[in-house]
Amino acid sequence: MSRCRTFKYKLQPTNSQRGDLERLIAGQRELYNAALEERRGAWKWERRSVSYEDQTGTLTKLREVRPDILAFGVTVSRGTLRRLDRAFCAFYRRCRAGEKPGFPRFKGKGSFDSVQWEDSSGWKLDEEAKRLRIFGIGKIKVRLHRPIQGIPKAITIKREGDCYWLSVRCVEVPAEPLPVTGKEVGIDLGVEVLVATSDGKTFLGPRFLKRSETRLASAQEAVSRKRKGSGRWKKAKAEVRRIHRKIRNRRIGALHQLSRELVNAYDLIVHEDLQITNMTKRPKPRPNGEGGFEKNGARAKSGLNRSIHDAGWGIFLAMTSYKAESAGREILVVDPSNTSRRCGSCGHIEAGNRRGAVFRCLGCGYEAHADVNAAQNILRAGRAQQLQCLAA
Repeated sequence: MSRCRTFKYKLQPTNSQRGDLERLIAGQRELYNAALEERRGAWKWERRSVSYEDQTGTLTKLREVRPDILAFGVTVSRGTLRRLDRAFCAFYRRCRAGEKPGFPRFKGKGSFDSVQWEDSSGWKLDEEAKRLRIFGIGKIKVRLHRPIQGIPKAITIKREGDCYWLSVRCVEVPAEPLPVTGKEVGIDLGVEVLVATSDGKTFLGPRFLKRSETRLASAQEAVSRKRKGSGRWKKAKAEVRRIHRKIRNRRIGALHQLSRELVNAYDLIVHEDLQITNMTKRPKPRPNGEGGFEKNGARAKSGLNRSIHDAGWGIFLAMTSYKAESAGREILVVDPSNTSRRCGSCGHIEAGNRRGAVFRCLGCGYEAHADVNAAQNILRAGRAQQLQCLAA
């Protein structure tokens, strides 16, 4: 069975090509903001909606007024307008669902770093020569550290600090099934212990952000001491971005290795249906009726939220999911209710069963690592879910 996958590679442009890429990104940011202003103005003054098709139809007229924006082809401009259209679609979806909508905003220079080609025109990737040909720029060297699989259909170029990265979206990527192991596992995610398995294994969380807090705080203080917009301020900001980028890359690398280890070892992986967005929300304020507020644990909650984001639960589950799909493994998601309070031996549920990292059942006296006990309950729930599906 074929899959859709994205492959990421590093670009190695010349100084001239760097300038062209900078102009390309700046022009597309201007186009994005202008298209957003058109939509806002049309609704504010005429109560008229502007669609993606309406805006792409005006690109031919734009060539006469702003030929510099279309100097890199019309395909990349369509990708920018499609990006804005997706932002509006997400806004309307959140409004209908009763969520906090977040209206699309204008993009500043530091918040628009990528451009995309939504189809196969305007660019061509030569794998043998390791070059990417972009209309209006020329052939850019690509570090192809692994072969591309499937059929390339679209690309995205992203600027990260001084580096440029190419993401190639491919279709009909062949699956790579792994041999059957006959093993099943439930996994419980945490902060100190990132992953605990039902067979007793524990993987400690690297916590790269916490390990780099001192260096990051020092770099952020250096930014605050500089005059905003000056050359030294820009260098200090670049250092902060570099530290954040290094933390992210180390986290992603560790999660890739762990997710690959689990997929290689087990045929069935069961995990909880974690609502990470809800889990990391700020606590609501508590008015005391006298014009002030009572303590609501916001400081402790912010520290927990930071640790959850540092652990990268969402990234890890996404990596495990797509690796399992390609390898022919099965992923099951179960309800997280009482998985940490239920005894893995007798099934007794009580809040007092768990005390930190130790689980001691108040009903039968069973003792185990709290996260391992939770993982065993998760695996048991996954097997029950499988039996229900077979019975139905």
